[in-house]
Order: sequence, then structure tokens, then C-alpha cells
Amino acid sequence: MSETILKINGLSKSYGKKQVLKNVTFSVEKGKIYGFIGENGAGKTTTIRAVTGLTAVEDGQVELFGKSDAKGLSEGRKKMGCLVEHPIISLNKTAHDNLAMQQLLYGQDDASRIDRLLERVGLSDVKNKKVKDFSLGMKQRLGIAVSLINDPELLILDEPVNGLDPVGMVEVRELLRSLAADDGITIVISSHILAELYQLVTDYIIISHGEILETISKEELDAKCASYVTLETDRTEAALEVLKNNGASDIGFEGNIIRIYDDVSLRTVATWMFDARILVTLLARHERSLENYYMELLGRA
Repeated sequence: MSETILKINGLSKSYGKKQVLKNVTFSVEKGKIYGFIGENGAGKTTTIRAVTGLTAVEDGQVELFGKSDAKGLSEGRKKMGCLVEHPIISLNKTAHDNLAMQQLLYGQDDASRIDRLLERVGLSDVKNKKVKDFSLGMKQRLGIAVSLINDPELLILDEPVNGLDPVGMVEVRELLRSLAADDGITIVISSHILAELYQLVTDYIIISHGEILETISKEELDAKCASYVTLETDRTEAALEVLKNNGASDIGFEGNIIRIYDDVSLRTVATWMFDARILVTLLARHERSLENYYMELLGRA
């Protein structure tokens, strides 16, 4: 049975008259990599700040490692690493010195561990180079090293590949994949770069306008994105009734266009419509990408 290490229940938050989180509820299981998907302003960063204790919430509950009281959350956060918005690093210091400063916050002084971390994130060759001379990708990897300084079980990263070039994205992706597979770290990655997430995560949490639209595994998403059937008719209501009577359940529609996400052939749909004497003006099969699915989900919501 999977172990839940983060549980959020009914989280709400407002800034003035604007409500940015609306009853946000989801769980994170140990050993997985989660993609926290949403457009800019969807509520991703606010949710992360609530989990990390950087912002207070009006309603709802955060539970870490089975604890939701103040003392339990404080202890749980000691087992969590995070990179929120931008790495907290000093540009005029070296990579090694930045990590040494972070160690002091945890009451540690272990130069060998710093060396191991820099090697882990691929920066051992530049450990004595000032961070101001780093590329953006190198700074992001150093930021991830900072988030690993306390040997966390849960790693939360807010837009870790934002602004990176393709090479930088690949470097960070491979690092995160290795941290999950080799170090057993559970990871939550907030991002709006869907194509990059698809190559990395095991599960998705989809948020929009402060509300969770769906939580779905990669396998479930792949099944839904495999293909769908588009049917166009001026008798939409009648066609929907025919589809439902024949067992189709995963259906969306807009105007005269009906999308059928169930595993059904074009011939079968055509036969159903012919028998019901419904004129079909378009019938086709389409493949869906993660971006397509996300946009359709927003539309249906």
C-alpha cells in the first residue's frame, strides 16, 4: 500500500477580495514524481508556499508525514527541501561557499557532504567558481543542491526549468529523475511547461483559477490521450442521448461538435447514428497531446 506523505484538504486563500485558492485538495504518495500543472496565476505558488509554511491559509489543512498540528508540521518541514520561485544563493560567493552557508542554518559543518552534493548535481568541477559567472541552468542546479542540503524525503520545486534553454532543461530533468530513482526522493514539480513534465513525472495535479480540476496518473493520461472521436451534427442532444444509451460515458461537447473519449471505433459510432437516423456531417479520429488534454479540461471546467 502506498504511503501518503503530503495531504492537502480544503485549502483556501484570498488576497484582498481576490480568492486565489478554492478548496484545494490532493495527496502526494511516497516515491512518485508529481507534475503540478497550471497556467500562470493558477494558484501553484500559493499552494506551495502554504505547504512550506511561507504563507498562512484561511481554511483547510496541510498534513506532512501524517502530522497536521503545528509541532508535527514543523518537524515534517525539516524533512522537506524546496525551491520556490528563485534559488536563494549569493552571486558573489562560490558554489561551495553557498552550500556551506546553508549548512550552518541546519547546524552542520560537513565539507565532504558539500562536495558530494556538488558532484550529485554536476557542479563539482566549478565548485570554486563564483555563482555570478554561472549559466542559468547551473544556477538552477545549485538551487536544487541547496534544497537537498538537509537530505530531504520530499522535494518541492516551483518552476525549476523556467527560462532554461533546451540543454539546461535536459540537465535538470535527468538530475530530478536520478534523485527520485536513485535517492528515493518524492518530488513535486510546479510548472506550466507541459511537454517537459510529460517526460519526467508519474502523476499530475491540474489546477486552474485556484481550483483542482483533476489528479491523474501518467498511465491514465496516456489512455485518455491515445485518441478520441469527433462527431459533428446539428442534433447534438439526440446524438448525446444515443451515445449514452450505448454505454459511452466520457464525452465532451461544444456547439455542434461532440468528442468521444471512450475506446470506440468510427464504424461503431457511425452505425449508432445511422440507426437513430441522425445526420452526421463530420466523423474523425484524433490524437491528443498533454497540451490538448489540458486545454480541453479547462474548457470543460
